[in-house]
Amino acid sequence: MGLQQTTPDYLDQCRAAQRTEQEQSLTSTDNWAHVDKPQVHADFDAFYQELAPLIDANAPESQTIQDLMDKHFAIVARFYMPSRDAYVGTVLFYADNADMKAFHNAYHPRMVEFLGDAAYVYALQNLQ
Repeated sequence: MGLQQTTPDYLDQCRAAQRTEQEQSLTSTDNWAHVDKPQVHADFDAFYQELAPLIDANAPESQTIQDLMDKHFAIVARFYMPSRDAYVGTVLFYADNADMKAFHNAYHPRMVEFLGDAAYVYALQNLQ
């Protein structure tokens, strides 16, 4: 189960939700003034370093990965509490933006693809 099984329309819906919810959050929080950005960057780095060695030996839907995805969602939620679609849209942004894709894939060549599928499963199981 992963993003490849979804429709282009659903993926576009997720991208739109992410843009809308992020823009609303940026506006209402003075560009995320409440977020300790250096700490967020450090926590994302720690998360990706923890996830990278697990990619080749685990499926995105495995319990090991899904337990770890709680950490990813918690970091994302420091900015704003994304809906299911906006959370999926966040990982689509990682894939769509060349700089973000390169950043993530520096941890593992399949990081963006794997993270997308893991976040999709997480969103379906945990978010509305």
